[in-house]
Amino acid sequence: MGALDHHNRAGRRLLNTVGFVLGAVLVFVGVAMVVAAGVSFLHREIETGVWISASAVVTAGCGLAMRQLTTKPAGLTLKEGFATVGLAWAVFSLFGALPYIFTGALPNPVDAIFESASGFTTTGFSAISDLTAIPAGVLFWRGLTQWLGGLGVIVLGVIVLPLLGTGGLHLAQAESSGHVLDRLAPRFQQTAIRLLGVYVVITVTEIVLLAFGDMSLFQSIVHTFATVATGGFGTEPTSIAGFSSYTQWVITAFMFLSGISFALHYRAFARPVRYLRNSEFKLYAAILVAACVIVIGGLWVEEGPATAIRTGTFNTVSVATGTGFSNADFGLWRPALQVMLIGLMFLGGMVGSTSGAIKTFRISVLAKAAFADVRRVVRPRAVFVTKVGGDTIANEVVEAVQSFFLFYMFIFMTGTFLLVFIDANLAEGIDLVTAASAVASSMGNVGAGLGQVGPSGGFDGIPQLGKLLLAGLMVVGRLEIFPVLVLFTKDLWRR
Repeated sequence: MGALDHHNRAGRRLLNTVGFVLGAVLVFVGVAMVVAAGVSFLHREIETGVWISASAVVTAGCGLAMRQLTTKPAGLTLKEGFATVGLAWAVFSLFGALPYIFTGALPNPVDAIFESASGFTTTGFSAISDLTAIPAGVLFWRGLTQWLGGLGVIVLGVIVLPLLGTGGLHLAQAESSGHVLDRLAPRFQQTAIRLLGVYVVITVTEIVLLAFGDMSLFQSIVHTFATVATGGFGTEPTSIAGFSSYTQWVITAFMFLSGISFALHYRAFARPVRYLRNSEFKLYAAILVAACVIVIGGLWVEEGPATAIRTGTFNTVSVATGTGFSNADFGLWRPALQVMLIGLMFLGGMVGSTSGAIKTFRISVLAKAAFADVRRVVRPRAVFVTKVGGDTIANEVVEAVQSFFLFYMFIFMTGTFLLVFIDANLAEGIDLVTAASAVASSMGNVGAGLGQVGPSGGFDGIPQLGKLLLAGLMVVGRLEIFPVLVLFTKDLWRR
């Protein structure tokens, strides 16, 4: 009887903690909707503003109700952190869909959830076929969801509603599993505030620079939200192609910056030389430079030097960092270059950046661990250690990275199979290139694909169940797999 009572108390505590945190952050999301409603009113979109305000009332109301039904926890355990993170993004995607449904921008609930999940996970895939028909308030909400998701809605929730103890740290560890959190201060809340400060500074800087070009202030804000978050939502049907070369180069620079660890940005603010002393940054920059050179070389003859350099660099950086903007239809490029772009979808930026995918730290660990295994075959009695930047990587971390890569590839192959299988009964099924690129892009939170979902395509040909699958993969990729997988393990729910 005593064990049963303990289990009941533990279950009630878990539900109370998860409900309290989710309720608090839903209130925050509701406030963000009010900002989008304000933008609608400024653009004299009265009806749209009213409906977005209604969405805010429903969202914040549900959050306040959850707060009333729960009590503030004394702390947050690792189990509760994983449960909160795993459930939070599903909740965000559901409530974030309300402005699309209420305003009629996306009346189909599945399309609205897909759009919302794509925003909060900073993926950038869109179910909207004609952006010119979308009100300014909804366009702003799309960009704002990506900006909030960029640094992590969970981290922002920790700042707005700080919990006692190490609760915030458990949330961030759950959201960024597989790598030691780079803390900038003894208390996690102080670290989060400093990272948010860097995030805001970079955001404001890009808005100013874009406003000096051919973008309006509204366009500058929305595109900056998407760039800094490596999201890819814009205001134009042609993405960035219709803007000037100056604008495209500014966005290219900030896509590159957003793929760098924000903790490194903070540390290098006073001493920029720290960029060059960081081994992960050097690998990240080297891979991007090499990829850009190859793509530019492949476009040189057909496009000419100036266009090849601009479009080659822009699209390579966009795909590699997971931003998803485009200034050319790379679906028309030669097949070898398209294969490279698919490969870059698995790369991502640095750990601690807003990028998704595998990330360069894990790529480095995998490569060096594999090389050590090869050397071990020749010298079986020798002891080899994996080092990154001169630091020895513990075997537990190496094993975690290898497990992450195994799960990542397994989910990619399974997702590709399911997407093709779901569409098998349609007259015009999804081809393998479309399915593989859509799944890779969703898991890596890239937002750029090939085939039917390429720059000149859309999601009209993707069935509703397929969109839900891709939305789920976006969340799995954003949370870096493990926080979602542990929700389905017995160990998480044991006493």
